[in-house]
Amino acid sequence: MKQSIAHIALVVRDYDEAIQFYTEKLGFVVIEDTKLTEEKRWVMIAPPGAKETCLLLAKAANERQAASVGNQSGGRVFLFLFTDDFWRDYNNMLEKGINFVRPPKDEVYGKVAVFEDLYGNLWDLLQPNENNKGLKKN
Repeated sequence: MKQSIAHIALVVRDYDEAIQFYTEKLGFVVIEDTKLTEEKRWVMIAPPGAKETCLLLAKAANERQAASVGNQSGGRVFLFLFTDDFWRDYNNMLEKGINFVRPPKDEVYGKVAVFEDLYGNLWDLLQPNENNKGLKKN
């Protein structure tokens, strides 16, 4: 049996500002942007080269959802962006104004730095070590 996580819903304030941030600042691509109703769209984005999992941008539809924008994981690192070239991506992100809240660090599992997206969600930018199979995508 093979299963995989297809999408992760990320609650956002506004579809267009989120699309702009993720495409212009992080270099993600829009996989789909379909209008479902007057207020709701099906917007999927992913990093270049992603094969399975993508983000589903979900506009907050009520006060409870709006309160979770930027804090879907209670202040912990929420999403993990793997890279094959840490310094290339780190420097590119710095040039584009991405705020890193923890500087680059060599850990036993690889090189990592923590940044925040436009809403304050925390992300790891991570280049796993070659010998660390537990973090490698299959």
